[in-house]
Amino acid sequence: MQGYHEDKGRVMARLRRIEGQVHAIAQMVDDDKYCIDVITQISAADSALKSVALLLLDDHLDHCVRRAAAEGGDVADEKLAEASGAIARLVKS
Repeated sequence: MQGYHEDKGRVMARLRRIEGQVHAIAQMVDDDKYCIDVITQISAADSALKSVALLLLDDHLDHCVRRAAAEGGDVADEKLAEASGAIARLVKS
């Protein structure tokens, strides 16, 4: 069971909403909408994806990392390194 199991419904709902946003952006381009308006919508979709990523990261820390920390040893080190890497990727984006 994944750490986001309890939030899976919320994650899926957000992803479906983002999918709709991306489809609407493609339609805007197809309809030759003003470039700044398209960029604004891309920025909104990007923010929505980051929000989902943060929710998943929070669940990962609360579930997977917490359990690994209780076990200790190499498992804990591995999960902490994974979380650190995920945070670094989010900060870069």
